[in-house]
Amino acid sequence: MKDRREVSSEAAPEAIGPYAQALLCGDQLFCSGQIGLDPATGQLVEGGLAAEAERVFANLAAVLSEAGMDFRDVVKVTVYLTDIDGFPVLNEIYARHVDEPYPARATVEVSRLPKGAVVEIDLVAIRRV
Repeated sequence: MKDRREVSSEAAPEAIGPYAQALLCGDQLFCSGQIGLDPATGQLVEGGLAAEAERVFANLAAVLSEAGMDFRDVVKVTVYLTDIDGFPVLNEIYARHVDEPYPARATVEVSRLPKGAVVEIDLVAIRRV
């Protein structure tokens, strides 16, 4: 693809592996999964699911902003939880950050996440015209 560039924000943690925070392909932004890492320390925030989820949304907002977008541009979200019983807590936090019409979303329980995180979220956004 000709119009493809890496998007990286200093307000979000550096990638912990060989991947980009996001790739902008034309008007589409593909954000890699974010966990609750504090970008200043590179460490997982303390406080469990709620604290990690809030940090995840802050990290994703920073990457979206770097691409000139925000959560209103998001069309697809995937949420990974290490305990599906946290679904109601996640939904409450999610609803504070994402407005209607809500993006398409999948939520799955996984056995483990990097650095012992309890939640990870990735997303796809398309620039509004």
